[in-house]
Amino acid sequence: MTPPDFRLRLRVYWEDTDAGGVVFFANYLKFFERARTEWLRAKGFGQERLRTDTGAMFVVADTSVKYFSPARLDDELDVTVRITEAGRATLAIEQQAWRDDALLAQGSIRIGCVDAGTFKPRRIPTELLQAIPTP
Repeated sequence: MTPPDFRLRLRVYWEDTDAGGVVFFANYLKFFERARTEWLRAKGFGQERLRTDTGAMFVVADTSVKYFSPARLDDELDVTVRITEAGRATLAIEQQAWRDDALLAQGSIRIGCVDAGTFKPRRIPTELLQAIPTP
């Protein structure tokens, strides 16, 4: 398996769980979003700076998540980001949530670059594309 481009360590808080202390399924999408945001920041492209400096922002166009095992209150998770396809205006990303050596959830996310003012599709800024590893 290809190693991830980025890994974010995070803890499961009470707000992430249901009454049984198990992570609510939709919260994995939040974990994936946090990891993508920190991945961009690590590349030097904070989301707000990207929007104000270039007029570009990313929106989620498609998601698919498979769940394998539950995360629970106080677990420490590693959430990964791996670019599987980089187009002119879209990125396909595989993300996983791990606890120790157990894969808990795996998502396929497609994000599109849009103009922040009009929300119309636009090219991903060249400097960002150059910073992304080509699959």
